[in-house]
Amino acid sequence: MASPVRFRSADLEWMPDDGKRYEIIGGELHVSKQPNWGHQMTASLIFVALNRWSRESEEGRAVIAPGLVLGDEDDVVPDVVWVSASRLKVSLDEAGHLRAAPDLAVEVLSPGSANERRDRTLKLDLYSRRGVQEYWIVDWRLRQVEVYRRREMALEQVGTLREQDTLETPLLPGFRCPVTELFDTLP
Repeated sequence: MASPVRFRSADLEWMPDDGKRYEIIGGELHVSKQPNWGHQMTASLIFVALNRWSRESEEGRAVIAPGLVLGDEDDVVPDVVWVSASRLKVSLDEAGHLRAAPDLAVEVLSPGSANERRDRTLKLDLYSRRGVQEYWIVDWRLRQVEVYRRREMALEQVGTLREQDTLETPLLPGFRCPVTELFDTLP
């Protein structure tokens, strides 16, 4: 029996520039379609909220869809990340990729069981192992945010926020965002 093909970060250089998102998690290649309007609008509104707080506090930076190289067999593109100023100083490589876990990773769910499995299981495990402090899984169709926080050595779900709730986190002191603001411009 042949062993399965293991992909490495360097293999991404050979992937076509076809508008699809190519990621490697644990040596396994994951390909997803170009995100749709609802997905991208939600990611943008999350970025806007985080960026506003970051500019006011000067505690760090938010960015949309950065390359996140966490190892030779773990190369992903989260929808949004926030990185503290101190972590950012030691995390960027010469090519501008993050080589260390961000403080906060955000994934906006895309339709399909493979996409949901990737974000809810594979990326949760990856981010947990690599030291992400907080992880948000955002479902723009259900208009909710699942919040995972580091407790000891792993990310654990601490709650699910809906439109009537306010998103706050001890990771970002003073950050407050009504969840409804993340979805109120969606069709």
